[in-house]
Amino acid sequence: MELFWILLFSIVHPYARGQGVYAPANAQIVHSGAACNVKEDNISERIYTIREGDTLVLQCIVKGHPRPQVRWTKTAGSASDKFQETSIYNETLRIEGIQRVQGGRYYCKADNGVGVAAIKSIRVDVQYLDTPVLTVHQTISDVRGSYYQEKTVFLRCTVNSNPPARFIWKRGSTAIEQSKDNGVDIYEPLYTQGETKVLKLKNLRPKDFANYTCQVSVRNVCNIEDKSVTFRLTNATSPPALRLSVNETLVVDPGRDVTLTCEVTAGFPPPTVAWSRYPGSLPLSAQVRGGSLILRAVTSADAGFYNCTAVNNVGNPARRNVNLVVRTMSNLTFQITPDSNKDSESIQMGRDLKLSCHADATPQDKVNYTWYKNSAPVFNTESLILLRSDPDMAPGTSSLEIVDMKFRDLATYSCVANFPGSRVPELRVDVNISQSSVIPPVLKLPAGGQVVSVREGGRVDLVCLLLEGKPRPPVLWSRMDKDLPMPSGKPVVETRDGRLRLTNVSRDMMGAYRCQTAPYNGLNIKRREAQVQLNVQYPPILDPVEQDVRSRNYQLVTLRCAVLRFNPPRLTGVGWFRNNEPFAAAPPGPNEAPELKFKLEPNNSGSYVCRVSNVVGTSTCTFNVSARPYNAEFYFDTPNPIRILKGNNYSYNLQWTQRDPEATDRIIGYWMNVRKNKQALYSRQIDLKGVEPVKGVLMSYMIPDLRIPLSYEVRLAPITTYSTGDYVSRTIQYSEPYTYPRPSDHVCGFEDQRICGFSQDRTDVFDWTRQNHLTQNPKRSVNTGPETDRSGTKEGYYMYIEASRPRAAGDKARLLSPLFNVTSVKGPKGTGRVPYCVSFYYHMKGKHIGTLNVLLRVRGIGTVDSLAWTKSSHQGPEWRKAFFDVSPSGPFQIVFEGIRGPSYEGDIAIDDVSITKGKCKQENSVASTVLIGGSPASHPLKPAPWMTFALCCVLVYR
Repeated sequence: MELFWILLFSIVHPYARGQGVYAPANAQIVHSGAACNVKEDNISERIYTIREGDTLVLQCIVKGHPRPQVRWTKTAGSASDKFQETSIYNETLRIEGIQRVQGGRYYCKADNGVGVAAIKSIRVDVQYLDTPVLTVHQTISDVRGSYYQEKTVFLRCTVNSNPPARFIWKRGSTAIEQSKDNGVDIYEPLYTQGETKVLKLKNLRPKDFANYTCQVSVRNVCNIEDKSVTFRLTNATSPPALRLSVNETLVVDPGRDVTLTCEVTAGFPPPTVAWSRYPGSLPLSAQVRGGSLILRAVTSADAGFYNCTAVNNVGNPARRNVNLVVRTMSNLTFQITPDSNKDSESIQMGRDLKLSCHADATPQDKVNYTWYKNSAPVFNTESLILLRSDPDMAPGTSSLEIVDMKFRDLATYSCVANFPGSRVPELRVDVNISQSSVIPPVLKLPAGGQVVSVREGGRVDLVCLLLEGKPRPPVLWSRMDKDLPMPSGKPVVETRDGRLRLTNVSRDMMGAYRCQTAPYNGLNIKRREAQVQLNVQYPPILDPVEQDVRSRNYQLVTLRCAVLRFNPPRLTGVGWFRNNEPFAAAPPGPNEAPELKFKLEPNNSGSYVCRVSNVVGTSTCTFNVSARPYNAEFYFDTPNPIRILKGNNYSYNLQWTQRDPEATDRIIGYWMNVRKNKQALYSRQIDLKGVEPVKGVLMSYMIPDLRIPLSYEVRLAPITTYSTGDYVSRTIQYSEPYTYPRPSDHVCGFEDQRICGFSQDRTDVFDWTRQNHLTQNPKRSVNTGPETDRSGTKEGYYMYIEASRPRAAGDKARLLSPLFNVTSVKGPKGTGRVPYCVSFYYHMKGKHIGTLNVLLRVRGIGTVDSLAWTKSSHQGPEWRKAFFDVSPSGPFQIVFEGIRGPSYEGDIAIDDVSITKGKCKQENSVASTVLIGGSPASHPLKPAPWMTFALCCVLVYR
């Protein structure tokens, strides 16, 4: 099902000269067809309702010249609807499977830079009805003197819907009426999500143990059917309860299989158990079997909170949570901290020293650290102190403090990190402590390394030399400006040798970089750091890069090339070239932009290039100078082709404006080429007869003898005394006029996709199909249906019903004409109702042909369909014409009803439909004439407001 909304901005059509350039005008919205509901709210805004899951198509058709740009925006929807944060620049907005959060107010804004933009809004109301949820709650009061026990039960029914739903409670199959049963209350509670109705059963009685049904309805709005839910209340009804098979926190090794089980210990009806995970969804390898969740070969990616929930809609759901932690350990680092109390930066005898060890692990608090001295375990002594968790270091760091260091303390110390009883491999780091093995680092820049220059696009190394340092620490690089990331996108980059390599250098990498020693895997002392300035060299940036310059002949032309920025800031050369040949020009001053002035003549037009250089490279400003006129601009919303009654031809009123006609020499005419299928038909010169084009003023030329429904390419180029401008082209395609139907002047051949405002009936079984010879299914049944349209052209379209599967005998398809408003009460000379002639061609070939009915549908307080014409069975291989008179008593439509016959050779087609004022003229053709309404008619045909050309809004459900 699809909803189409088309809006045209109403204007006075500028057919006359002098009215070519104009702004988009204000808009009106009218419609035809049938939405779920169409109404006006209190501020006269049109509201369209659509069922959730259907397809919404909003099409904004506007007028204005030059062609306006259409922009769609949205407000007044749900905060979760991301559409309102963006704009869509397109005439058509299509939303497949529209959701409730996408309802709201949509704005169509058309702007072409002339005058004020045109804005129109439309409100879309998405309607839906979810399946209701029925929950049961009970309260048990205190036992009073052991005489009796009072039990009250609440049945709560909740549903989300738009519009608000109506609730009906049933006990068994009988509706519950509160006024007839003192044992029940029905009310709406406060502070609930969605719509809720509560059925209260006071002091349960035996008859209250029964089946209860909550039925909700939105009264068949948008064909949304009623929904219901049923619950059986018994004396055993009870809420669910769960028991978990594992602890609430479960720590496992990677690669293990894990089974989590939630056992249901209580609840009636039997609860259903569901598993979920936070954050994210369950792993793809997870298997759910009843109340058990099985995870195969877990990895760190499977860690998280797993939740099991038991629900039987009685009381509150029972929930249990398991925090699954998968052990991981990596990146074991160490630090050596000299005696910080005495500002030491090296190992000295008689002073304190601390060795620290840290592993990145999960869970961090479960890591066990073991220290060794020369491979022997270390135990706490007066001179060796073990800290399981060092408060001066990052959490999860173990330290070994050496107090008042002696020569005996010079040794190799090892730190081993592991998870006790786990299969996760342990990590080990060795640190050799001696007076010669631990030396503070020295960081220095190489000669000339303070400033590094590189050309844009090249590569460069920024270097910080580690001259000394044991253990050798990594070197960390970052930008001096803390708000700028490194070229890799990270805030800090670690290098082992102090060398940072940058490739494809761009000018935004220019700036100061900091290098500094890392505190881990080395001495934990004041960081050594240095600064390097990166200087990126690039050629001059010029404006404009390329420009089209048009001028009259023998006029002075000035070309200016602005130098915006460059590095290094010194130019090495400036030169002008014409058609790649050097051109003499005065050199610019030190603070002046290069500039060239000359008189344009027929022999000196061409490409002028200004080349500006520095030591890095050369950049150019290119000026394409000529006296050639600018191109024409087609008037995009030219009216539809004019149908010539004799023959199957049409003419087209080609309209255009001239871009900047005064910029070049006087335009004396235009060359026009007409082509079909890329083959030239003819060329001709359009003579302006001395009248010069004016900016924004429409010019027109009538192109005759075009064949319906073929399309053509038209090319147009302006001509001056000295030259011809560029060709521009547009495609002319025949389409049905928006003004259809008008009395006595048009026949609908279904050539345009809008099929003259006809629409499909939403209440039938299937639809009529638009087709021509070129779009026929090659596997179609050959003994039924037409080969071409009524005129015999392969390109011509017609409407038909397809009788092949899945269609069954008796299935109906109805095609509705636009609505005709009958406004007068008297016919000619007061004789009664005005008659109208309905004329069409039909094709009924095949041994299984069913019936073609034509109905008159008159709108009033009620809608009445009357049979006006009918034909059944095989009628031969030719198109036949039918016509008849109708005399409606009010606004009316013509309905074409095709009924499928007993089998697949039963295609029926129609073409060239006309509905005109006045009685039909008798013709020598097969026809049936039926007078509808009995008495003479009144009411001359007047097109409905939506039929005017300047306004069109089509609303179609499919």
